[in-house]
Amino acid sequence: MDYKRTGSNIIKEIGGRENVNQLTHCATRLRFTLQDSAKADQEKMKAIPGVLGVVNIGGQFQVIVGQEVARIYNEIVPLLSDNTSDQEEIKTEDSNVSARKESIISRLLGTISGIFTPILPAITGAAMLKTLLIILTMTHLMSKETQTYAILNFVTDAAFYFLPVMLAFSAANKFKMNPMMAVSLGGVLLHPSFVAMVEAKDPVYFLGIPVSLVSYGSSVIPIILVIWAASYVERFADRVTPKSVRFFMKPLITLLVMAPVALIFIAPLGNIVGTYVAVGINFLNNHLVWILPFIFGIFGPVFIMLGMHYAVTIPIVIQSITTYGFDMIGAGFLVANVAQGAAAFAVARHVKNDPDFKVLANSAAFTALLGVTEPAIYGVNLKLKKPFYAVLVAGGISGLFVGLMGVKRLALAPTGLLTLPIFADPNHAMNLVYAIIGAIISFILSYFLTTVLLKKSKH
Repeated sequence: MDYKRTGSNIIKEIGGRENVNQLTHCATRLRFTLQDSAKADQEKMKAIPGVLGVVNIGGQFQVIVGQEVARIYNEIVPLLSDNTSDQEEIKTEDSNVSARKESIISRLLGTISGIFTPILPAITGAAMLKTLLIILTMTHLMSKETQTYAILNFVTDAAFYFLPVMLAFSAANKFKMNPMMAVSLGGVLLHPSFVAMVEAKDPVYFLGIPVSLVSYGSSVIPIILVIWAASYVERFADRVTPKSVRFFMKPLITLLVMAPVALIFIAPLGNIVGTYVAVGINFLNNHLVWILPFIFGIFGPVFIMLGMHYAVTIPIVIQSITTYGFDMIGAGFLVANVAQGAAAFAVARHVKNDPDFKVLANSAAFTALLGVTEPAIYGVNLKLKKPFYAVLVAGGISGLFVGLMGVKRLALAPTGLLTLPIFADPNHAMNLVYAIIGAIISFILSYFLTTVLLKKSKH
């Protein structure tokens, strides 16, 4: 594939560089925020070699390119900006065109997805290292008493503990605030002096107003609300300060206003919201343990197809893992991903007269089993429809099984055969076994149903 040509064609069909407000990418998608999505030609975009599909939802125009996304992204960056060496997000002039066209729900989903997508590599890497430590200690290859374990353990915890700082930077890009100011506000919530006050549990006052003593390490909602509010304060400070002193007065006003407001009002409010989310998750885990794996076993592919999987699941998963040490959604996505791979394998076996499509189906099946399903969804199963239906049925049945067995994911990482160790629970050895059995059930059902449906359509 000519990545430079593909990137150039994508920018051309998306309406040119002047139509791009922001660009990020996840594991398989280029995620654009456009000034006017109507300027993007979706049909011509889909015809570009290497483009698997297009989704326009939640305020994001998503171009699905599969696992080559990083290389294509690196070719697009210079086309959008001259300053691209370490750039994670490209911005041009702000526009409210697309914002006016999007519903509140759509904009909310787009905002959530835009905030969480950039931080996924850091927390996924930490989660996989945590999983490796669990395996090493379970197999007695490493002792928890060693200094090596102690160092690796705090390395894995760092990404989660400083989650508010990473989210501050990411949210600042989304809310159009200075990222470094946002990071400093994230640091306020985690400063050792404040942490010491929280641990001491003695009353703390700021100008006579009580400060809520809450631990914000690994928290999600408080910092997002803080940065959202701070973005308005910063814009207000920009308007009211004279140009001659704006360089130091704008950050001074922002910090002086937002630091105490964050500690006294906004962050505690966010903590209350997060607590209620955790209570809801705990209720499902205790009384309806099967419901989340069942729902995402069926509808996980639909969320992926619509590009809503990050916005819908990541905040819940992070809240669950940081609060309880596990989540139940991962098991549903595991069986759904395996079902996609099995269906694509069945299609490859069924195809006789199209060698190119057979190669595509086999390749897509393999990547789906590893946890990246877009090539299988857009390139194979959704095109033929019936394999996709088989995936939904197989995912639902196997999702119900892993749900009833209470299969937990102990680390946030893509769910596939290579990442099965994320289901290794040192306190429940059968957790991994049930995850493997669920994956086998999903594979057999999906392969069998796809084969039957394709044979019936032949007659």
